[in-house]
Amino acid sequence: MAKYISLTFDDGPNLGDDHTMNDMLDLLEKNDVVGSFFLIGNKINDENAKVIKRAFDMGCDIENHSWTHPAMPELTKEEMIEEYEKCDQAIIKITGKKPEFFRPPYIAVNDLMHQVIPTPFIQGHGCKDWEPDVSAEERIKMLEEGTKDGVLYLLHVMEGNINTLKALEYLIPKLKKDGYTFVTVPEMFRIKGISFQGHTGKLFTYC
Repeated sequence: MAKYISLTFDDGPNLGDDHTMNDMLDLLEKNDVVGSFFLIGNKINDENAKVIKRAFDMGCDIENHSWTHPAMPELTKEEMIEEYEKCDQAIIKITGKKPEFFRPPYIAVNDLMHQVIPTPFIQGHGCKDWEPDVSAEERIKMLEEGTKDGVLYLLHVMEGNINTLKALEYLIPKLKKDGYTFVTVPEMFRIKGISFQGHTGKLFTYC
């Protein structure tokens, strides 16, 4: 029986001379797999737009992680809409494609967000990889503990996040050997027969 997994990455693209997201794309390309990248809109600039376009051209999907990464339940309705729409527009300008999913910053949500943001919210199974002191080995262990068919890994490509690269250098070949196929989040939803037209009122970690 087929088994599927989605790699999802938050907090790109990178600023300055950091190449973490591009290095992750190198790793994905080397292993012939794809991922889903949830971007912070106000980090996008002319230089890192090239990395975003590379990801898109590789078959990865580019999704919305807000404009400034605020705690959105603390915002007004109008501010929530602005955070969502400005990020969408920045991505569309590069890819020509509207994002289909939203990952709330800090996975902080309330009912109003579900009312005003018209796409499914993605959570995911993580490994505390936003904490630099968590080793690659610890990340591998935490990810493996939640690995099963339909899992959405929650990972980060923020500046300097080398230990997640190291963890996936080990995990991707192992998971492929174990029979997993890597798909984007939209592909996962289609495979599992889950509609992603409009908001759902749910936070997805598994499909």
